[in-house]
This record gives sequence, structure tokens and C-alpha cells, in this order.
Amino acid sequence: MRVMVLVKASEESEAGVMPSTEMLTEMGAYNEQLVKAGVMLAGEGLQASNKGVRVYFSGKERNVVDGPFTEAKELIAGFWIWQVKSMEEAVEWAKRSPFQDGQLELRQVFETEDFGEELTPDLREQEDRMRTQTAAKA
Repeated sequence: MRVMVLVKASEESEAGVMPSTEMLTEMGAYNEQLVKAGVMLAGEGLQASNKGVRVYFSGKERNVVDGPFTEAKELIAGFWIWQVKSMEEAVEWAKRSPFQDGQLELRQVFETEDFGEELTPDLREQEDRMRTQTAAKA
């Protein structure tokens, strides 16, 4: 199963405070363990919300709002995509994280088979084609 691990923002990350060399070193070592174990598929940090926008939808209307956004605890500062056997395994990896403060949120990623009959053979073929194209560009 794939799991998205969301790194919640902090007041520091929203202020653009960069991690220390020590934290970068610890995070690099942690990420290396994830890669060697075949768990990490992707992972990135995100710029503060003052460099982002939100797009709101209401019917056909679209409304774009520039950051920054309030409530740093509700914002995302980074993410990983992990391939694990279970949510329990993902939790065990998350507990090893070098973070001293903060919060990680783990969410299972939908797989094609999760959509059942609603995902018709044509839609499955389209999904497979797009995944192949995306992987080729990566």
C-alpha cells in the first residue's frame, strides 16, 4: 500500500525559517534509511504559504486567493510518499522521524482497484497510460 505522509507546518516553517544543518543531516540520514528499505517513493519540502495560492470552486466559478494562509497548524510543510505493507509499518517509520516538535499525518493513497466497477475498463486504461507517461518523464 502507498501512504502519503503529510508534514504539518509550524510557525517557523511558515515564517520561512530554514532547518539547521543538524536537522538537515538527521533528515538526510532518515531519508536514506527509507530509500534503502524500499519505503520512500518521493518526498519534498514545501515553501511557506505566502508563496502559494488557493483555488476555490463553486459550480463553474473559480476564485483564486493568494497566501499567506492563517492557522499554520492546518498547513502542510512537506510530504513523503511511502510504499509499505500496512499502516502499522508506516506508523513505525513515522515514529523514527528526527522531528523534535510537530505533527505527521499519514493517509492511505487510493489504488486503482479501490474504485471498483465505477472505474470502467476505458478509465482503467486511461489511468494506466497516464501513470506510464508520468513515470517515463520522472
